[in-house]
Amino acid sequence: MKVAVAQLNPVVGDVEGNLKKAVETLSRFEGKADLLIFPELFLAGYPPRDLLKRPSFIRKVQSALDRLVEVSGEFPRTGIVIGAPVSTGKDEGAGLYNSAFLMCEGEVLAVQHKSLLPTYDVFDETRYFDPAPEIHVTPFRDQVLGISICEDAWNDPALWPTRLYSFDPIKALAKNGATLLINISASPFHLGKEQVRFGLISKHAKRYGIPFVYVNQVGGNDDLIFDGSSLCIDGEGNAVEIFPSFEETVGILDPAARGNPNLQPEDDDIESLRKALVLGIRDYARKCGFSKVVIGLSGGIDSAVTCCLAAEALGSSNVLGVSMPSPYTTTESRALSKKLAGNLGIEFEEIFISEMYRSYVESLKGHLGLTGDEVDVTLENIQARIRGNVLMAISNRFGHLVLSTGNKSEIAVGYCTLYGDLSGGLAAISDVPKTMVYKLAEHINRNGEIILAEIIRRPPSAELKPDQKDQDTLPPYEVLDSMLHQYVEEGLSAREIIELGFDPETVNWVARAVKRNEYKRKQVPPGLKVTTKAFGTGRRMPIAARYED
Repeated sequence: MKVAVAQLNPVVGDVEGNLKKAVETLSRFEGKADLLIFPELFLAGYPPRDLLKRPSFIRKVQSALDRLVEVSGEFPRTGIVIGAPVSTGKDEGAGLYNSAFLMCEGEVLAVQHKSLLPTYDVFDETRYFDPAPEIHVTPFRDQVLGISICEDAWNDPALWPTRLYSFDPIKALAKNGATLLINISASPFHLGKEQVRFGLISKHAKRYGIPFVYVNQVGGNDDLIFDGSSLCIDGEGNAVEIFPSFEETVGILDPAARGNPNLQPEDDDIESLRKALVLGIRDYARKCGFSKVVIGLSGGIDSAVTCCLAAEALGSSNVLGVSMPSPYTTTESRALSKKLAGNLGIEFEEIFISEMYRSYVESLKGHLGLTGDEVDVTLENIQARIRGNVLMAISNRFGHLVLSTGNKSEIAVGYCTLYGDLSGGLAAISDVPKTMVYKLAEHINRNGEIILAEIIRRPPSAELKPDQKDQDTLPPYEVLDSMLHQYVEEGLSAREIIELGFDPETVNWVARAVKRNEYKRKQVPPGLKVTTKAFGTGRRMPIAARYED
């Protein structure tokens, strides 16, 4: 049996557009494949979040599903597996199933609901769905299909400190006689996820001796990025096909073919990170209706990396870089910003904010008790907020999306200004630690210098007061990022991090800073998730709280 894998990029809520994409794909591949497989909740787009609470939206999805069943009658040689939400028809529970539909020749041959509903990290599926009351296999052509949905394949004890579910859908499908396992998925990316998924699906296939076809969504939706990386694994656990990451593709394969033990996911972490961020920026802008972006260029590495990613995502002609010198901006910073813009071929403007800043200070000094020339945090933040206002004015006037440029390390400890450098529509690198920003810069330069060496080498500085350096306030970034990884992503307490050999005073400062700045992070623009634990929907910490750890 020939199978076509439709690794596609739906738009959340655009039911008609997603249906059109499904029908166009079916028309292209009808007769070339016996079965065409789309990702999880494809007709709704993933994640639909509280759209699922709107009856009109569910009716629209059901109408599209009915239409696709009709269309399948026009293309009788190819069956379809596609994901959509469907009403349970019950007056208890959440009222919806997350379902996979098998249809062919104008009929629905089988419906399999999702059994395992994740509620960790970015997932909140019990808010919307009820679990499948049963699981079954379905004969189709010369195979018996065992269809599952995303999390149904993830109940592997090796992945979890404690097992999350008592039921294993893949084991049940194998036991019930499946000869081909299929998983339709909308599995968000984080660094290393491709290798984890590959190992998971390979283990399932080898354990049960059954070929496994895994179809994952691709694209960016809000803070989540979906890498695709769809797979076909033979019954010995070897890859028959690995589909490209971070791009739409439809390919035909034979699940009965023998795999290649040397075929493995190719991208390293930094290349995956670059692709993920480019895709995330591109889709966030386009799906939200923006064609151009504006970025504040400081002459530093964060804005340089963000600008490079944006130029790749949207094209250089759609990026505006703005340098906003204050009284404390060095000549070098101005020159480096201009040179970077020239290297990228983007539009560039220089808007001086010194007069605006002096006007602020003059107007406020009596009210704030300002005396002398000392620049305290209040005056530093005024400069940052002027810059935020300038960028937002450009956004308002010309319709550009403002990309903020703060990295995860700064945002974690609050080394950023609310309504200043945190202003914007998308925080492009807010989940990228500073040390990884440097690695990303070097990777961007892999085929020639785009980000100038001077930008990479120079000590980081906000340049909001004379001779300011980040390391005057923060621990060295190598130390800070190691601590933050343990505290934020691994969930260790300050005491446990100290026991790993870190300096107690520094650890306690970092832990306090992370907790103290929770209120800032609640007001940061949506940020693209690329690590296992990002600040955003997957980390729900209280603001008005008092606790020690």
